[in-house]
Amino acid sequence: MKGRYLRLAASGAALCLTGVTLTGCGAVGGLTGNNEVTLRVVAADYGDNPQNSSAAYWEDLAATFEEANPGIDVEVSVYSWSEVDAKVAEMVKAGKAPDIAQIGAYADYAAAGKLHSAAELLSVKTEADFLGPLADAGKVKQVQYGLPFVASTRLLFYNEKLLTDAGVLAKDAKAGSWQPKSWAELEAAAKKLKAAGVPTPLALPLGREEAQAETMMWMLAGGGGYTDNEEAYSIDSVDNVRALEFLRDRMVGQGLTGPVEPGKLDRQAAFEAFTKGEVGMLNGHPTLLKQADAKGVKYGMVPLPTSDGSQQSAMGVADWVMAFKTGHRQESGKFLDFLYQPKNVTAFTVKYDLLPATTSGYQAKQAAAGGSAPQLKTFLAALPSSRLYPVGKKSWAGVSEDIKQNIGKTVQPGGQPAKVLEEIATAARAADPR
Repeated sequence: MKGRYLRLAASGAALCLTGVTLTGCGAVGGLTGNNEVTLRVVAADYGDNPQNSSAAYWEDLAATFEEANPGIDVEVSVYSWSEVDAKVAEMVKAGKAPDIAQIGAYADYAAAGKLHSAAELLSVKTEADFLGPLADAGKVKQVQYGLPFVASTRLLFYNEKLLTDAGVLAKDAKAGSWQPKSWAELEAAAKKLKAAGVPTPLALPLGREEAQAETMMWMLAGGGGYTDNEEAYSIDSVDNVRALEFLRDRMVGQGLTGPVEPGKLDRQAAFEAFTKGEVGMLNGHPTLLKQADAKGVKYGMVPLPTSDGSQQSAMGVADWVMAFKTGHRQESGKFLDFLYQPKNVTAFTVKYDLLPATTSGYQAKQAAAGGSAPQLKTFLAALPSSRLYPVGKKSWAGVSEDIKQNIGKTVQPGGQPAKVLEEIATAARAADPR
């Protein structure tokens, strides 16, 4: 999930996986073993270190697919989230688009007529299995081009030991008992953590890795968001300005966000600091569960408190798969049907503690959440009603980049949220005439 979401690869180097070439005797989609097709796939890395890179998943998937489909070879290149979108854009610009890409945005390619629709690629069973809100988010002018790969929602994580030592939690409090509702409660907790010597009471990662996600979470919690009820950009709304002013004045301005400037703090760096016991609170997605558990951190999770304590939608993030028009529509469709088989969806979501984008995967995950993975219950509960990025807008990729470059400076002392948001919103509307 640029949100993501889901956006944790540390390595800058591409991991190229070329599957074993298999020669088949029978025809597959009109092909023979002497007339093989190579599908070029580009994917994002969800691992946080070389040992758990997504490369291993794609290597196994490609090898299994090739064995069942003689005449189709699969070559996968895996890049970190910080560079994968740009890599695909470079390939497309050079006239060498991959057959399939698993990245953060699809709408600009769909609007340019470069993508196959879901109906052109998938079996009826596969197409019908996508969760409704995610399938809808994959549409441009009512036609689905973006295939949701995995999803996540976001929650506020907190370190139970640090909150207990700071007096936010009573020493005899039950695990997960802290349930703050408003930003005032959040601020009060952060002040106690600072007084207790916690290096970063509240981590605020507005660095390039996922600034657009962190920003949207606070906007939603303040009653705003990137778009209004008519799906028009409302980036410079009064609610959004107030959310960033709260962060600037009450959190950053009072020294509650740690020694690193928010605009220079990336998501994974914040996660790593949390697992080291240096962060009291931060917004996180399901991948943080495994990282924190591995370091023995005792944590709780709650919806991000809102400006006034009222209930607001959580942020959801979906990452996308798309198939470019390269002349390999039938072969790409075969591979995508295979990718979305329940066992393959489950293998990936279990490995990275992410949420599935399919109904069958969601049901399997719900069953697991009742037994071996109870921590996922809160994330799963928030998914159906969560709000996603406006990924159906072809302008979103550019708007997201604008946010990544500029949003961090709005919360620094002397920052001007209203001015910066107006500039971003003006450019967004110009790129998305209605």
